[in-house]
Amino acid sequence: MILLSLLRHAKSDWAGGMSNDHARPLAPRGEKAAPRMGRHIASSGKVPDTILCSTAKRARQTLDLVLPELGMQPKVKYLDELYHAGPEAMMAVLRRLPPSCTHAMIVGHNPGMQALALDLARRNGSADLAAVRSKYPTAALALYQLEGNWPDLRKGSGKLLAFVTPRDLKGA
Repeated sequence: MILLSLLRHAKSDWAGGMSNDHARPLAPRGEKAAPRMGRHIASSGKVPDTILCSTAKRARQTLDLVLPELGMQPKVKYLDELYHAGPEAMMAVLRRLPPSCTHAMIVGHNPGMQALALDLARRNGSADLAAVRSKYPTAALALYQLEGNWPDLRKGSGKLLAFVTPRDLKGA
């Protein structure tokens, strides 16, 4: 059994007319949500051993705020190809993971993150899947149990175990 977590970057700052999207930083709301999501990951006992992160500033800042909360140091790779990647590009990156990786996490962007989350899920009518379909907000986290190994990753090969948003963790 392998696990996959999909963490959308936390809320970014649109103030100041930032012309370089890749350099856009987190907003104060994102700076509060990211550590809260990190604490949730740690308390769930489902800490990834490998994290693949977009090189965009807001994704890197999200991960910088999540990592100290995990209680361990996963292997981290920053990949340009995850910046605004679509679901097929993200699956291609995941298929290259070594067999020693039992739980990977992608820190990335919408709309690709939501599309990947929907592509992976077996259609089981769960409330979590309905929530993913409705909206994949900033700092939201989906956790999947996947069939097979990384090279076998394909559409419909995942069971959505949980979908958590910062709003779900208010006060946590």
